[in-house]
Amino acid sequence: MTLPPGKLFLIAAILFGAALAQAATPATPPAAAHHLVASGPAGPAPLKISTASKVVAKHRSTGRKNQRTTTPAVADDWTLTNDGKVLYLTFDDGPQVTYTPQVLRVLARHHAKATFFVLGREAAAHPELVELARSQGHHIGNHTWDHPMLTHLTPKRVREEIFSGVKSKCFRPPYRDTNAAVAAVAAANHQRQILWDVDTNDWEKPGAAAIQHEILRGARPGAIILMHDGGGTRTQTVAALDRALTVLSARGYTFRSLPC
Repeated sequence: MTLPPGKLFLIAAILFGAALAQAATPATPPAAAHHLVASGPAGPAPLKISTASKVVAKHRSTGRKNQRTTTPAVADDWTLTNDGKVLYLTFDDGPQVTYTPQVLRVLARHHAKATFFVLGREAAAHPELVELARSQGHHIGNHTWDHPMLTHLTPKRVREEIFSGVKSKCFRPPYRDTNAAVAAVAAANHQRQILWDVDTNDWEKPGAAAIQHEILRGARPGAIILMHDGGGTRTQTVAALDRALTVLSARGYTFRSLPC
């Protein structure tokens, strides 16, 4: 059938309009279109930071080494005060009749508090020195009874060494020799494992100047510094401690005991 020219023109107009409408319809579903906008030139949508990430960032802000390792200096859920320039001086292997009193005199001269990780056998032999340290505001930690390498012992012997040490909230394994089993025994004794950030290596007796250098080099807010008042001749340690505290005090540092 042949249509009049007017009707042909009307049908052509309708078909042309439908083609334009089809071209204007988006081919991408609404959800996909939203995703493309979110990651377009304006940048990706804001990311959510997990609680774990925040904890890591906060933990690293203390400036202490050995954090988030298998053997952190302090248990992860125990935060030390590091507001301002605070250092934690610690002394192992005492008490010793000659050098512990000398260390105490140096600390008193500089208005410094420290933590003494004592051996059970030495504390039993010299209880008056433990009480002297406590009376001057210092804290006492457990360093086992006889200073063995704990990971080389049977579980029974590990328990005996830790449980026969002094009563304290803190425990330090000799030689930094520890693992999860050792930490668990300490926890069973209601003690938290405390290691260190700065090893002065004073036990090697490298000279007072070398020990002082290690103290100053490692000093930063919140650092735990390892020295010894027992286990041998500690004349170099005493001299280095006096010199280092003079310098650090001038730099604005203060010295506190660990929460033991």
